[in-house]
Amino acid sequence: MNMKLLSYIAGLLGLGVAIALVAHQGWGEIASAIDRAGWPLLWLLPFHVLPLLFDVIGWRVLIAPRDPQRQATLPFLFWVASIREASNRLLPVANIGGEIIGIRLVKWRGIGGAAAAASVIMEVLLTLVNQYLFTAMGIILLIELTSNISAFSTVISALVASVPLPIFLIILLRHGKVFSRLEGFAEKLLGGRSTLTELIDGANLDQEIREQYSRPLRLIVATGWQFVGYLVGSFETWLALHLLGYPISVWDAIAIEAVTQALRHIIFVVPAGLGVQEGGLVLFGNMIGLPPEASVALSLVKRMREVGFGVPALISWQWAEARRLYTGSSARAGSGQPPI
Repeated sequence: MNMKLLSYIAGLLGLGVAIALVAHQGWGEIASAIDRAGWPLLWLLPFHVLPLLFDVIGWRVLIAPRDPQRQATLPFLFWVASIREASNRLLPVANIGGEIIGIRLVKWRGIGGAAAAASVIMEVLLTLVNQYLFTAMGIILLIELTSNISAFSTVISALVASVPLPIFLIILLRHGKVFSRLEGFAEKLLGGRSTLTELIDGANLDQEIREQYSRPLRLIVATGWQFVGYLVGSFETWLALHLLGYPISVWDAIAIEAVTQALRHIIFVVPAGLGVQEGGLVLFGNMIGLPPEASVALSLVKRMREVGFGVPALISWQWAEARRLYTGSSARAGSGQPPI
């Protein structure tokens, strides 16, 4: 079974779970809460700019050494980050398609493909580290809030058991020649050099990743900006629930946001986390006394924000691609070159 088919099947199952949760809790109560909040829910759209901006600042720190002319400005990277997020949240790309798109777009600013890819790979690795830190923080808060450590024993065990994975990845990327070996394997598989092996550019990519590791202070700063983004992003949960008429504390919001995001990352094969987000919010929301209909309403509001923020980003990306293709075709026609 290929990954694309698996993603579609997982998406359909997740959609079924989400629909079942809505039906079980009663659409009337959920719609009533959303209607009660009304138009102020639109504040979630501009608010999302803030946590995403912190992520972008961290990413910019990683790109800075390879962009002395500062062509990859914060506004440009914010646009790219919006597209990356929208692709991973709204499209069936198993949470990696957005990163590939991001590398392509950053190359438009004259940054080498290996340097762009290394910045994205390192940012994803730091995101994984921050995800563990944020999840651990969420579990600690939930234990403090509920005084029930036994309820989280399974989650804690899974978290501890999976810690060797990011450690292994960090060591492997630091000391191994991962992409050089991948390029060599692809050459053997395809019988020589090809567009794919040139795209991987293994030796340069490995070197760029080592360059990233050689600047530990930059990595620490980027990690810090990302973590602040996680914390600020949890206020979306706090604000949405206040608008829906179910006020909770800031600590409650951070706790349920952390563990719910962890579930979405663990079960990444489900497009947009369909069913995973809803189930996680109902489960962990119940632990802090949040009614199930409030958790489902919160999930729907979050999805409305994802669509409202993400669809314009995807449209702008398609417009930019079309404009670039048209400009390139016009330039080739003007120079007498045949169109590609």
